[in-house]
Amino acid sequence: MDEKKEKILVTGGAGYIGSVLVGHLLQRGYQVTVLDNLLYGQASLSHYAVHTNFNFVRGDVRDEAVIKKLLKDNDVIFPLAAIVGAPACDRDPYTAKTVNYEAIALLNRLRSTNQRVIFPNSNSGYGRTTGEVYCTEETLLEPISLYGQTKVNAEKELLTKPNTIVLRLATVFGPSPRMRLDLLVNDFVYRAVNYKYIIYFEKTKDFKRNFIHIDDVAECFCFCLEHFDDMKGEAYNLGLNEANISIAELAAKIKEHIPDVYLGTADIGDDPDKRNYIVSNAKINKKGFTAQRSLDEGIEQLISWCRMLPPTARFRNA
Repeated sequence: MDEKKEKILVTGGAGYIGSVLVGHLLQRGYQVTVLDNLLYGQASLSHYAVHTNFNFVRGDVRDEAVIKKLLKDNDVIFPLAAIVGAPACDRDPYTAKTVNYEAIALLNRLRSTNQRVIFPNSNSGYGRTTGEVYCTEETLLEPISLYGQTKVNAEKELLTKPNTIVLRLATVFGPSPRMRLDLLVNDFVYRAVNYKYIIYFEKTKDFKRNFIHIDDVAECFCFCLEHFDDMKGEAYNLGLNEANISIAELAAKIKEHIPDVYLGTADIGDDPDKRNYIVSNAKINKKGFTAQRSLDEGIEQLISWCRMLPPTARFRNA
């Protein structure tokens, strides 16, 4: 079989990451089917309607009949469909559990052992740490949110079957046809452009995160597919090596690009996101993939994106 003509199913393919990933796959010659319920009313894939290798199915990942039918026709599955982020999951715990975990368990039960799965988890599964020790793939997973719990459980479920790769994603940033502003870099840049200030909590300003550009995420999915046999059966952290930085450092980085932005801290209130960690990406780097797109590059892209839009809250999951 010509590897480039393999058939790929992307669930949740009209979402933030999926809307970028689909383009990368089509450029490489893969046949792509997207299953999405268009929960947020997005039209992020409309420009692929003319592409002969693209197919769209509107449906629910929890529908066994739909999943059975689609699995018959596809060689590789990218299960991106999820209720993403702690606030969105807390707002609707039932949907979060049924989409983020039960739908994955359904897919895992129905797929053949020959079908390959590349699954995006979140490195939020590492939970609270001191921020002083690198989290590797051997670090104990202790998610502190419902979102993290459902994603960790889904990872464990998928790895019970062969032909699975898991990517534990850092916080993603950068423009997408299905934009999200409830991601830290995107949110901070949007506020800096539109409101000229960034306010963050004093108690968590030194808490560290790892970040990665959305195009590097899409490129890594393709890399995993092209090097599947050498990577299968394991989980990999995926982030930008130069972007293990604190919230305050991120705000200062944005100020370098938008000098007139005001940076301030809030002494009242508390950040519900208590994650504080440094993430090691050494394992996937050794396999041959290293994220290339810098924070500076992403910030400049986001500034251009923000300047095209009026202030709005519709680009959020919660």
